[in-house]
Amino acid sequence: MNNFLSALFYGVEPGFVPAIQQAANAVRNKAGIFSGDNLFTFGRNLSFLADQPFFEAWQKHARTPAEQACIWRIAVLAWAARTALRGSSVPGDFVECACYKGTSARVVCDTVNFAATGRRYYLYDLFDHDPSMPHHAMPEHSRKLYAETVARFADVAGVIVTQGKVPDVLHEVAPERIAFLHLDLNNATAELAALEFLFDRVSPGGVIVFDDYGWLAYRAQKLAEDPWLAARGYHVLELPTGQGLLIK
Repeated sequence: MNNFLSALFYGVEPGFVPAIQQAANAVRNKAGIFSGDNLFTFGRNLSFLADQPFFEAWQKHARTPAEQACIWRIAVLAWAARTALRGSSVPGDFVECACYKGTSARVVCDTVNFAATGRRYYLYDLFDHDPSMPHHAMPEHSRKLYAETVARFADVAGVIVTQGKVPDVLHEVAPERIAFLHLDLNNATAELAALEFLFDRVSPGGVIVFDDYGWLAYRAQKLAEDPWLAARGYHVLELPTGQGLLIK
């Protein structure tokens, strides 16, 4: 596959997608075009499309248009997981706050054959939503989602799915050492609290991916995290995918 074209963009008017298609038609070299998830690029290698373990896992587990459109974001997570697993130089387990349906975590598991690593993958989420909760609702939040997510990982050894509010639930279930940390809480207070609890547990060389860091809609998270991390000598790399990347 030389291109990836999705019509899923956020915060746009009806004429936006046709305009993107028109722009793609105006690109001389028709290979290396990516559109979707608020990204439009051309003249790129798009190496993740040729990454067979990753691409097969994505094809299998990314079932909705939104999950499919964020393939580049999930590819970043796969890269981070592989980096965290390099030999024995980065000790620790994997953590994701919040996992929603577990789609990206499942793609990561299949890409790196996580069950064979001997490590544990801790997934946290509320899995449900009501108006009293500070995070915004997602389409498949429900009282059934926790059980469905547990079932999704039934065949992957080492995955621990925990229902609860971050950071409170971290006091009950959390690893002592972390090699890979993915934060996707859509809430500045919760995300900063998760950092405060987990950051010191991240091993040197461990990788942290902030899903919301580069998105204007979640700018409050960036504004809270930047000074907190700067005080500890760290700066987040903002990626075109809207994610933030930090290697401890």
